[in-house]
Amino acid sequence: MSNQLEALRQHSAVVADTGDFEAMRAFRPTDATTNPSLILKAVQKSEYRPLLDRVVRDHAGASTAERMDRLLVAFGQAILDIVPGRVSTEVDARLSFDTRATVERARAIMALYAAAGIPRERVLIKIASTWEGIQAARVLQSEGVRCNMTLLFSLEQAIACAEARVQLISPFVGRIYDWHKKNQGAAWDEAANAGSADPGVQSVARVYHYFKSHDIPTEIMGASFRNIGQILALAGCDLLTISPELLATLQATEGDAPRELAPGKESPPDRIDMGEAAFRFRLNENAMATEKLAEGIRVFVADAKKLDQLILGQNTR
Repeated sequence: MSNQLEALRQHSAVVADTGDFEAMRAFRPTDATTNPSLILKAVQKSEYRPLLDRVVRDHAGASTAERMDRLLVAFGQAILDIVPGRVSTEVDARLSFDTRATVERARAIMALYAAAGIPRERVLIKIASTWEGIQAARVLQSEGVRCNMTLLFSLEQAIACAEARVQLISPFVGRIYDWHKKNQGAAWDEAANAGSADPGVQSVARVYHYFKSHDIPTEIMGASFRNIGQILALAGCDLLTISPELLATLQATEGDAPRELAPGKESPPDRIDMGEAAFRFRLNENAMATEKLAEGIRVFVADAKKLDQLILGQNTR
């Protein structure tokens, strides 16, 4: 009998959510995703510290921002030597509300990849799903730069991304689950909110059925998982990005992973137009999405600042 990881691959592309090269070699993902938090975690390990040292040494006269991007691209290059598909590289979260600056930073990152001989179709530029971020993605996609929209917690964000013709969205499962669990407090019933009843799973399933019903080509990649049940409940989603810890559990567990999501399983929902006013109003009405988007940006900004300090600290060594 095969293990659940191999069974899952029959329905969804498996993506590694990590900056750990050895984990990628072990689990053979199609793609890999990174973010400031994952890169910060990686460069604090002795085996990855030489990447940081080399970037700082070779580009001592560059700005901190440029050296940050060069570090992210250095990780991206190494990852692309391991995975057969794509790597997601994130634009600094401090630019999440600045469309022009996001576009310019993304172009700079793509230029670094191009200089390294990496084909643009192997890179996804990762941007927070704010209105400004989505408009930046619209511009970048028109230039042939593929985007992965992160920190996505709601259908309105997903629809706005689809209207911008982005390549891929990453709806977060675990952080939605976290919010509902915290919000319900003592009334939370773990068993009653497991599997397909999990609020994070339901959010992604809603996006999936909307996109498939309306023939929207944007790829959907479930992200931010807290347990195996959430992953198995989304078998059939286009892609699933999974931490090394949960990949290991799936690989160690014998059994099947039946397809749960498939086009045509539900009645087609009505089409929704998502202009700026509708987006901002609907997002404001969604307390969970509003709070988790803001919190996610703050966390990524905090880790970006820590990376800045590591880069600056290297200059004094």
